[in-house]
Amino acid sequence: MNRILDTVFHNTTRFFAILVLIVLAALFVVLFNEAKPAIDAFGLQFVTNSKWAPNMDIFGGYPAIYGSIVSTIIAMLIATPVAIGIAIFLSELAPPWIATIVGMAIELLAAIPSIIYGMWGLFYLAPILRDIWGGNGLGLATAGFVLSIMILPFMAAITRDAMKTTPAILKESAYGMGATRWEVLKDVVIPYVKSGIIGSIILALGRAIGETMAVTFVMGNAHKVPDSIFKAATSIPVTLANEFTEADTDLYYSSLFYLALILLVISFTVIAIAKFWFLRNLQEQKI
Repeated sequence: MNRILDTVFHNTTRFFAILVLIVLAALFVVLFNEAKPAIDAFGLQFVTNSKWAPNMDIFGGYPAIYGSIVSTIIAMLIATPVAIGIAIFLSELAPPWIATIVGMAIELLAAIPSIIYGMWGLFYLAPILRDIWGGNGLGLATAGFVLSIMILPFMAAITRDAMKTTPAILKESAYGMGATRWEVLKDVVIPYVKSGIIGSIILALGRAIGETMAVTFVMGNAHKVPDSIFKAATSIPVTLANEFTEADTDLYYSSLFYLALILLVISFTVIAIAKFWFLRNLQEQKI
């Protein structure tokens, strides 16, 4: 009986593992088939063309691709050091009662719907930034800042939990040898939890690059490559959210699917590279 249950359990888990690959492959096939007319019409020039003119059946995805990548980079540059700093404070420096309260607040931030972040960015953050650098306050920088706030709780919570797994004996040994608190953090804690920190960055990267509603409010929806990060732009998710219902020709419709396919490829490629680098570092740690 136990052997039968083990066999059923093994085959069930294997089926679900294979199902993930099937769903991913099916998603790619569907996007590719829908994007095929645009691929045939524009080829790879779609990626480098900056003109988006639905009334002329001319579509170029470069501004949306540029906006997606740049806003994500801005978000990661802001969120990563702040999240690591918060994690260090909560796990190593803060009194237990403060760590508990702040930790709960960070976890609650992670549960806030993205549309709320977008509304906050549009009605409160954008006017402040408008007064600082002019314009209407919408653009890549605003979108990146809102994205950084969105991904910050995920990175901070995961990094904090990883730091808490550092064995106390390692830290106590370092203190016993005369190390300062900074030296313990730099030479003991962070190297020990490096894989957890990288994992949090990978998860945050996937969340940021595909975010739709929050950046739709604050990006500006301008189909052009801005000459400044403080000016209005667009991204792939923003374009898809705003224009799918307006696609009144087959080529227009297919071009939006082409953008969706590119977003899938970018997300998969970036996360795969990050994951490969993560596994390589993990293997080097074991060696």
